[in-house]
Amino acid sequence: MVQPYPSAGRMPEPVRPGPPPSVVMAVRLMYAGAVVSAISLIVGLATVGSLRNSLHKAQPTLTPTQLHDLQTVVVVGSVFIGLISIGLWVWMAMMNKAGKSWARIVATVLFGLDTLLLLLGVARAGAAAGTLVSILTWVIGLGAVIYLWRKDASEYFSAQSDAQAR
Repeated sequence: MVQPYPSAGRMPEPVRPGPPPSVVMAVRLMYAGAVVSAISLIVGLATVGSLRNSLHKAQPTLTPTQLHDLQTVVVVGSVFIGLISIGLWVWMAMMNKAGKSWARIVATVLFGLDTLLLLLGVARAGAAAGTLVSILTWVIGLGAVIYLWRKDASEYFSAQSDAQAR
């Protein structure tokens, strides 16, 4: 005879429903943000040859050694920031999908910081292509934040917090 229930006296772990459609969409947008950041990093590295000329035009008094050092700092800094950006997008996507309520807050704060950086970048003249990528990234972040704060998402995060508290 087969018993349909466990006989050890323990109740099985309750099945947690997956994230609602708004959280799924927010997570997809976050992965899209990571892809855009990766493409931006790759394009930036592919065009590093023009960086030296741009730096020389901006700072014509630099010696060749200083120009090389500045170019190295800009490239290393760009790679570092690009990798951090990609990592944050992916980490926020994973944590929000898991229903971590703190992740929704952190994602919103990061979006706020991105908004400030975008405004500073737009105020600065010159980098049109970089500004377009920044605007695209900002729009993706805006969509993700809007989806994260919809009613069904709020209910999901609340339910996940309640389940973790038990």
